[in-house]
Amino acid sequence: MSAETSYSAADITVLEGLEAVRKRPGMYIGSTGPTGLHHLVWEVVDNSVDEAMAGHCTTIDVTLLDDDCCQVTDDGRGIPVGQHHQYDDLAAAEVVLTLLHAGGKFGGEGYKVSGGLHGVGISVVNALSSRVEVEIDRNGRHHYMDFVEGGRLETRLSDVGDAPDGRTGTTVRFWPDGSIFDDTRFRFQTLAERFQMMAFLNRGLRIRLRDEREGDHHEEVDHCYEGGIRDFVAHVNASKESLFTEVGYIQGEEDGQEVEVAFQWNTGFNTDGLHSFANGINTLEGGMHEEGFRSALTGVMNRYARKRGQLRENDDNLQGEDIREGLTAIISVRLVDPQFEGQTKSKLGNVETRSLVQRTTNDKLAEWLEEHPSEGKRIVQKAINAQRARVAAQDARKSARRKSALDGAGMPDKLKDCASGDSRESELFIVEGDSAGGSAVQARDPRTMAILPIRGKILNVERARSDRMLKNAEIQTLIQAIGGGFGEDFEVDKIRYHKVILLCDADVDGSHIRTLLLTFFFRQMRALVENGHVYIAQPPLYSTVVGREKMYLKDDHAKTAFLIDNPSHKKEFQRLKGLGEMDFAELQETTMDPTRRSLLQVSVEMLAIADEVFSTLMGEDVESRKRFIQTNARDVRFLDI
Repeated sequence: MSAETSYSAADITVLEGLEAVRKRPGMYIGSTGPTGLHHLVWEVVDNSVDEAMAGHCTTIDVTLLDDDCCQVTDDGRGIPVGQHHQYDDLAAAEVVLTLLHAGGKFGGEGYKVSGGLHGVGISVVNALSSRVEVEIDRNGRHHYMDFVEGGRLETRLSDVGDAPDGRTGTTVRFWPDGSIFDDTRFRFQTLAERFQMMAFLNRGLRIRLRDEREGDHHEEVDHCYEGGIRDFVAHVNASKESLFTEVGYIQGEEDGQEVEVAFQWNTGFNTDGLHSFANGINTLEGGMHEEGFRSALTGVMNRYARKRGQLRENDDNLQGEDIREGLTAIISVRLVDPQFEGQTKSKLGNVETRSLVQRTTNDKLAEWLEEHPSEGKRIVQKAINAQRARVAAQDARKSARRKSALDGAGMPDKLKDCASGDSRESELFIVEGDSAGGSAVQARDPRTMAILPIRGKILNVERARSDRMLKNAEIQTLIQAIGGGFGEDFEVDKIRYHKVILLCDADVDGSHIRTLLLTFFFRQMRALVENGHVYIAQPPLYSTVVGREKMYLKDDHAKTAFLIDNPSHKKEFQRLKGLGEMDFAELQETTMDPTRRSLLQVSVEMLAIADEVFSTLMGEDVESRKRFIQTNARDVRFLDI
């Protein structure tokens, strides 16, 4: 029977209710790994934040309980408990928990502004949990319902008594389904960082997180910021040397839209300190609000510089990157109907928002500069210095291009390139040291794998301007090998490899080199990181012999698990400290063979937090760096930012 005739009406499957979510969870929460697991928490907490944006919620409590349970409680209005007008047999609260695209954000007067992107919300949490319990306090009464096995309603919504102390609000407890997720244990630090950002963006909203799990550290954080995004900028700049003390602030509103911008320059040389949000959503790809601010900022600062005589008649205008050097700014807009674009829905497309931000910046920033002449003078002088450095860097680039054209090199001498000309299948291994580089060359697949050994520690670009950076031989080699340029001119479509893999030793020096490389990519080739092209190779830490076979173990956790499963194992464990100590066969088997290797993809979910991390780790403030390392030392995953 042919394939065509064997395909009939009987093969068409209709997934009812929440079955579709359980069948394809990645479509709704991105993955079934740590990112997807924590996405469940964001969906529940976002509902409470929407209540806060509507002016009905002041406090959100999130508690991590035993058995991998997460509890979220707010003091909002409570989910409506009356009969739903479209479903005679379901209360409104039951509809919200069991039907996709059901909620108070699709018209009506429930929410004028909300942060939901896709409208799937808490029903997805229900679908991907083994159990969900909901308590609602509303109109003086306390209501309860629960669900099991991925959204099956077990206890109908019931009025179970008086609301305690007349309170209003909603409590949701959920247990992620272990048959869906790789791991159901929430990471405290991931939650704490996200909630701090939410608190910054919602002035006066208190978000408390408590860890009450047995055997954990019982940590607790309490985030509430009366200064809102001004406190956000101060926090991001805490480990940097500020150009002036005050955090600037401007705001404007029009036709139901609001914009607020907080800003402060520091003495650093980075131009990527602009972070934008729309209805509390981190717009990683920017959009119209960023466009409006950038264009207005450049115009306002050039007019101010000429008015004050810091730019003379014949001087070239300052470019946007000159003015933004050392700038940390938070742009937050709130609008009724946000239009998101881009593959990750993180780019704002509302044209009218660009106009609002542009007008607000033109008017209010000009006023701020007139009221702060000392700060304005420092900003312009820093931009003029950045302009000179940019011109010097352009000259260095031209010189490097001329040199390459004359000697016919094209690519760095130390690069052992791959044969494939298809960037989609090509990989670049950046290897620490010539010895490991030699082993990697022998271990690679020469058709698709290129090897670039680097000697020692590259320049810390967190503390260097682009003109100085371009004089560093290792930096030049990296830029030349990867392709696409660097800085504001970087074009991710022109990269020569779709996987850039950092292959460093599993010791302190290796960690330092890896962090220096990540800093370079984040600051000078950010799109490389944002588009998921940067990976960290994870060579095993241990090897041991089982029978006649050598077995490799990824880390201490794997070693412990192995000993639990093999209590009678008496052979020694060899600590594999350096890549240079592996012969090419070991390196190929453990680290480079695509069928057996382990790679950690570097991602950036929250740019402002990543900005803060790199500034703390690689900046001048030693005490801030020490505190960060002490706080994160017990969680080695903090590099996956």
